[in-house]
Amino acid sequence: MNKADTKFIRRSDFPANFLWGSSTSSYQIEGASRNDDRGISIWDTFCAKRGNIRDGSSGDVACDHFHRWPGDLSLAKDLGTNAYRFSIAWPRIFPNGVGVAPNQKGLDFYSRLVDGMLERGLEPWATLYHWDLPQALQDQGGWANRSTVDAFVRYTDVVSKHFSDRIKNWITHNEPWCTAFNGNYEGVHAPGIKDFKIALQVCHHVLLSHGLAIPVIRRNVLGARVGAALSLHPLHPASDSDEDAAATKRHDGLRNRWFLDALHGRGYPVDVWTQFGDKVPRVREGDLDVIATPTDFLGINYYFPEVVANEHGSGILNTKVVENDDVERTAFGWEVCPKGMVDLLARVHRDYRPAEIYLTENGSTYEDVLRPDGEVHDEQRLSFLIRHLQAARQVVDQGIPLKGYFAWSLLDNFEWAEGFGRRFGLTYVDFDTQRRTLKASGKWYRAFLHGTN
Repeated sequence: MNKADTKFIRRSDFPANFLWGSSTSSYQIEGASRNDDRGISIWDTFCAKRGNIRDGSSGDVACDHFHRWPGDLSLAKDLGTNAYRFSIAWPRIFPNGVGVAPNQKGLDFYSRLVDGMLERGLEPWATLYHWDLPQALQDQGGWANRSTVDAFVRYTDVVSKHFSDRIKNWITHNEPWCTAFNGNYEGVHAPGIKDFKIALQVCHHVLLSHGLAIPVIRRNVLGARVGAALSLHPLHPASDSDEDAAATKRHDGLRNRWFLDALHGRGYPVDVWTQFGDKVPRVREGDLDVIATPTDFLGINYYFPEVVANEHGSGILNTKVVENDDVERTAFGWEVCPKGMVDLLARVHRDYRPAEIYLTENGSTYEDVLRPDGEVHDEQRLSFLIRHLQAARQVVDQGIPLKGYFAWSLLDNFEWAEGFGRRFGLTYVDFDTQRRTLKASGKWYRAFLHGTN
């Protein structure tokens, strides 16, 4: 990374009230999977089955954040961030998913954590569901069972009421796409199901639970701000052909519009709904109105664009995501495309007009190495970060209501099916010793936020 490139972006280029943070999730960092009466989640079960996780690992220990949270929050403070996005583990609150009374030990842990944020000047942004469904609910059908919607609302009621005096910003769900399709169609995430019809039903119930949770949070929390965090992608046809253009529209219908349209009062996209035939979800009267309950913001997790081609017999929509050889990629194989972020947010603003937008995740993974000098020189991630912040500034300059940026992630962590083989952190974690080392990218982010770069 040419250091001269850093002169093109400063914190002062953004509004004074712009929110700066980092994001984490419970199963990926907490560990302590059996502490304080925490219940079993679908990820505990999924990891226990041989072959599901690339390196055979699990989140049983992860970053041991359950015990090391004071130091981790101090890392976030020292970076100069003013917000911290985290998720609450449903199995810590209701070990079996439901119950007359919540697990007080679980509430106490998050009370300590939230108090620690506030003491350090970090505004808590709580995500209620980041994929760790209690296994007891999965045993009854999981999100495909409508009763899980009721259980989520009950869980939301208890948590939002308990933290009503300390948490104002709430994200109902992180990436419903992954919950539904990675977990229930592709089977690469928990619970490991491969059934498109089930995935669509899961998706509908997740979105329905989002809509039902919003008034509950607002009733419990004075001045609450509520939204969801979607994984969205800018899409481009693989060629100039009409076939690839039509394929891109179909792919967009499920990848992006399925969520954006439903959340913004347009129902599910008719053009793809009609192609699903008998696989469409069961939707009761009034469900779509509930899903479209107004929110205060839209969270967008941006990582990479997708290039789409028409291919008969490929997937449910006869579309295929293709990879070009002549583009820059992360170690995950994801295309590096800051312009795609600008295009995506401009499209969302133009077509849906959310009141506020937050980049709730943005980050990259590379083959980080802790060198003998005790440093991690992650120049590629540093370049990625700078260029995406430059893109964020372009978004703001266009008058799009982007109000904050959360880097993914504060720490290297358990990266789902990849285990510990993918590092996204601004902070390097030695998983044998649990020692934390701020990477070059983290040091630059700290200088950027303190105005000293």
